[in-house]
Amino acid sequence: MQPLDIIRKYYKPDTALYDTLVCHSTAVRDKALTLAARHPELHIDTAFVAEAAMLHDIGIFETNAPNIFCRGTHAYIEHGYLGAELLRREQLPRHALVCERHTGTGLTIEQIVKRQLPVPLRDMRPVSIEEQLICYADKFFSKSHLDVEIPPATVRAKLAKFGKDSVRQFDAWQHLFD
Repeated sequence: MQPLDIIRKYYKPDTALYDTLVCHSTAVRDKALTLAARHPELHIDTAFVAEAAMLHDIGIFETNAPNIFCRGTHAYIEHGYLGAELLRREQLPRHALVCERHTGTGLTIEQIVKRQLPVPLRDMRPVSIEEQLICYADKFFSKSHLDVEIPPATVRAKLAKFGKDSVRQFDAWQHLFD
């Protein structure tokens, strides 16, 4: 499976949205693979990480986020489960879980209810080591400043807005992967 073949089914090459998605996803993939190489003891499936990292944000085109060229109708927070639905239709259920579970440090049912998020009411926290690694790597790259890796302190500050559990999870991943 070639991730760019899947991406090209939903995104027109040589557009700002395509370039944004591919640039961001490539940065996430490269960081995840670099971290995986440092930890052979974790037995990370790097072939899967390379594919899933490229596809983790495939659902963004369905959202309304004009600052990153998305002209869809859904709230941006929905891009994870929307991408998961798309990848399930593509017969990629394991990749779909990465899409669904990478938002923030993952979403609990309690967070979904408390914040009244427009997403399905189910636990959407990363489970597998590969899901966790991609979720962690994703925190270091935005889609609005594609050429910049975000420092850990800035990531923590952004996550603090969502509560101490998000920061604790990020810190646990930093301890595991860095």
